[in-house]
Amino acid sequence: MADKGVGRSTSGRQRIRTLTQAALNADVTVEQVDTLLTELGDTLSDLDKSTSGLDATLERFNQTITRIDELAPRLIGVVERLEVIVDRVERIVGLGESVIAPWSATEHAVRGALNAVRRTTGI
Repeated sequence: MADKGVGRSTSGRQRIRTLTQAALNADVTVEQVDTLLTELGDTLSDLDKSTSGLDATLERFNQTITRIDELAPRLIGVVERLEVIVDRVERIVGLGESVIAPWSATEHAVRGALNAVRRTTGI
C-alpha cells in the first residue's frame, strides 16, 4: 500500500499502529506456514518409510514370482509323469476287466442254471 499523500487524514501514530498490526499479522502467517511445513516434513518422512516398506514387499513379491517361474517346468514334468501313470493304470484296469469278464459271464450262467434247477426241482 503506497501512501500517495492525498487526503492524509491518518496521523503518524495511526500509521505506526497499522504497520505494527501488519507486522503482527505477517508474524502469525509465518508461524502458520512454519507449522504447516513442519507437519508436511513429518508426513513426507512417514511417506518415505511407507515407500521403503512397499519397495521391500515388491522385492519379495518379485522373488516369489521368480520361484514360481522356476518351479513351473518341474511341475509340468510331474503332471506329465502322472498322466503316464494314469494311462498305465487305466490299461491295467481294462485288462483286468477283460480277464474277469468271461469269469463273470460263466458265474452268471452257472447261477442261472442252478436257479433253474432249483425252480424245477423245488429245492
